[in-house]
Amino acid sequence: MNLTFAPCFAQLDHMLKNEPVSKAYKAILTGVLFLVLSTFLSGQQAHDTLPSKVTLSQCITYALAHQALVQQSQLDEDITRRNIRIALSGWYPQLEFDAGLEDFLQAPLSTYPNVLDPASPLTYPSTSNFVSPGIFSASQTLYSNSLLFAARTARQLKNQASENTENTRINTTVDVTKAFYDVLLTEEQLNVLDEDIVRLQRNYQDAWNLYKDGLTDKIDYQRTEISLSNAQAEKRTAQEALKAKYSVLKHTMGVVPGKQLTVSYDSSRYESEILYDTSKNLDYSKRIEYKQMQTSLTLQNTEISYYRWSFLPTLSAYYDYEPLFQNDQFADLYNKNYPTQVIGLKLTIPIFQGLNRLENLSRAKIQYKRLELGMEYLKSGISSEYTQALAAYLSNLNELRIAKNNIAVAKDIFNTVKFQYDKGIKAYLEVIVSETDLRTAELNYLDILFQVLSSKMDLEKALGDIKTN
Repeated sequence: MNLTFAPCFAQLDHMLKNEPVSKAYKAILTGVLFLVLSTFLSGQQAHDTLPSKVTLSQCITYALAHQALVQQSQLDEDITRRNIRIALSGWYPQLEFDAGLEDFLQAPLSTYPNVLDPASPLTYPSTSNFVSPGIFSASQTLYSNSLLFAARTARQLKNQASENTENTRINTTVDVTKAFYDVLLTEEQLNVLDEDIVRLQRNYQDAWNLYKDGLTDKIDYQRTEISLSNAQAEKRTAQEALKAKYSVLKHTMGVVPGKQLTVSYDSSRYESEILYDTSKNLDYSKRIEYKQMQTSLTLQNTEISYYRWSFLPTLSAYYDYEPLFQNDQFADLYNKNYPTQVIGLKLTIPIFQGLNRLENLSRAKIQYKRLELGMEYLKSGISSEYTQALAAYLSNLNELRIAKNNIAVAKDIFNTVKFQYDKGIKAYLEVIVSETDLRTAELNYLDILFQVLSSKMDLEKALGDIKTN
């Protein structure tokens, strides 16, 4: 959008300098102009709120605002609220008006007794040729079991929709966090490979120089060349994997594919991020799935009450006003009105509906029992999920400590073997082996670190400790 404000500034300047306007008027004009400018500029800047370099909290915040599944859940909440309003609209007065226009091609006849000649009754048309009837109806429901049911379930339906949204937000938070850590740790793996490649290039140059000086044969530098090529190929594989993982992260966040992202994270926080209090007790009520099931049971119990009392009558009040225009001449049809009015109460009692109420009541009770079984199965599943998540977290945490120690040992071995090789004590093959062990230990540590962070998220979810607000 291209907007030119030069004419506005010129006109304002002319008015402020040459027109005899008051100071208050000048202030108003200036304020309006700056308001328009600020609104325009803020609108221009609001279209892209996500920086190119993002932290984990920024990714989660953006996902909860832009992810399609979260937005769909929020729209479902709006739909639920509209459905509730539709269901409760029956409590409001119902007004309607019907009108018609009729031309009797053959008017109905009415027979009247003939006083003068009883044997020959008199026959006259019972209506005019042209008739325009109408009816204005107003009704107000005073009692209805269906409307009471809608009123009683309104709050539970809102809770259900809100809980569905919260469940989606929790899953989105978990997915974004795992995708973020996956990208981050792949970048860390690339850093390890870069360090390894630099080390191998230096070793290759040293081996080549020794070969040129006639101190070693060509096997040493050729082995180094093979290791260097393998490391470079592994780096290219990791670079391609990183592109795919960035794509997964953007998908879970709801970011357009063309948007360039770079994750930002303080690597010194790894140690503190992986720790979690494993002494917490499992509390089913903290799980959103448990809350959803409780809401479903409440709704089903309300439905049972609805069918149990559905034999109660419906009571409503009504008022009808019926204008009636008629005439033998169409041009004079609306010259005179013959109205009628009526006010009354209407009571509708369901006497026999083919056992519909009893069958619905039985079905509702069976559905409630089914939900109760579902609740027991859910609790068992939550308990199993928690046990597995805790076991995986503790196991991965133990492996991480071992992997971290392995890195220190592998570094010490590599430095020792390299020193001994330089002194002519060890063969170069042992240098290659120790260097490969070091790289494997470092990459293995990163893999296990991601597993620890991932299993920690699973444990938090199992305990119901993930907060989205």
